[in-house]
Amino acid sequence: MSQNAPQTIDLLIEARWVVPVEPRDVVLEHHAVAVDADRIVAVLPIVRARAAYAPRERVELGEHVLIPGLINTHTHNPMTLMRGLADDLPLMVWLQQHIWPVEAKVIGPEFVRDGVELAIAEMLRGGTTCANENYFFPDAIGATYRKHGFRAVVGLPVIEFPSAWARTQDEYFERAGATHDSFRSDPLIRTAFAPHAPYTVSDESFERIRVLADQLDIPVHLHLHETAHEVDEERKKSGLRPFQRLQKLGLVNDRLIAVHMTQLTDGEIAACAEAGVSVVHCPESNLKLASGFCPAEKLRQAGVNLALGTDGCASNNDLDMFGEMRTAALLAKTVAQDAAAFDAGFALRAATLHAAKALGLDADIGSIEAGKQADLAAIRLSDLETQPLFHVISQLVYATGRHQVTDVWIAGQRKLAGRELVDMDTAGILARTHAWRERIAALDMGG
Repeated sequence: MSQNAPQTIDLLIEARWVVPVEPRDVVLEHHAVAVDADRIVAVLPIVRARAAYAPRERVELGEHVLIPGLINTHTHNPMTLMRGLADDLPLMVWLQQHIWPVEAKVIGPEFVRDGVELAIAEMLRGGTTCANENYFFPDAIGATYRKHGFRAVVGLPVIEFPSAWARTQDEYFERAGATHDSFRSDPLIRTAFAPHAPYTVSDESFERIRVLADQLDIPVHLHLHETAHEVDEERKKSGLRPFQRLQKLGLVNDRLIAVHMTQLTDGEIAACAEAGVSVVHCPESNLKLASGFCPAEKLRQAGVNLALGTDGCASNNDLDMFGEMRTAALLAKTVAQDAAAFDAGFALRAATLHAAKALGLDADIGSIEAGKQADLAAIRLSDLETQPLFHVISQLVYATGRHQVTDVWIAGQRKLAGRELVDMDTAGILARTHAWRERIAALDMGG
């Protein structure tokens, strides 16, 4: 073969714009992304790409921007089946009087499978290619993500009361170990410990988690400082703020994925930065439940790794990461009283590369770079809602809707093609969702 003969590859995606995320704020015009097997081979101008590669498939996206797949860094995706069940209620009323009682009646492998399947379909149609899960029956959650080729970090739940998943503390840990082992060699599924929150997890369990997380080399993903009430109750109980309690237990480190963090002192922000803690900001859920305001701009200025998540559909009520980026940016400006705070480029990084770093996956996903996994989303920017177009990245964050996502790939495999889900039974998903709606509504516990 001639030395200059084009290299055969699986896929060449040609786009009007490519936003690689790394380097920050770069917009590449008329560029292509070359993909072979599950990885990105090169990012280069279209003219050069056509000379260098002979793709088995070529996708031309003349009106689109190609970005890394969005990463939802905090989800309870089985709860998609509870979307809108008990709206407009305070967090603890919503949780203790509505969500937990309903869950007790319906939770099980089938509920988890069907909820996750609905969530996968919604996330793909919104450009999301990876989710960080926190829910019961992680074995069923992981199996569902695996079936559909969707990337996920599956939480291994720990909580101090019996559930349908485990009855005792020892059983939670035994089942956590078995679930971790079952996905140990899976290319798309990772695990993390998912203790619910300091107010539902004992010191003894946290100490076991700290040791096991180190041994297994996995993150610890939990709700922390979600409300002022949570902080006040912990201070009455132990004399410590929840963050201080975790510091005392040795859990404030670079494995910690701390979700919500609406109640923070300047000292706690500095401690997060020094320890390498990742904070997941869930602005829409916090707003809807009136939980408080995460000091996102202070965290950013301190150098804390800040990611974004939607939380569950029962408290958001969607899995729309475009909406989350926009809300995060707008809210941070108001909280900081600074219109330049949490700019569009940072918002996009929080939903991609920073999220990947929080999950320990930044070597593989979160940006469009040679050698990384081909998790990609294409967004059509020719719609009247995104015209005229002056700045691609700001348009993505402030004007673009998830309905403009047309094509999605995970590890080089097409998952959404021209807005159509690939290899997913949409009619079946809807039929199962409707059946769950009837069953849950019959419980008459949604208020």
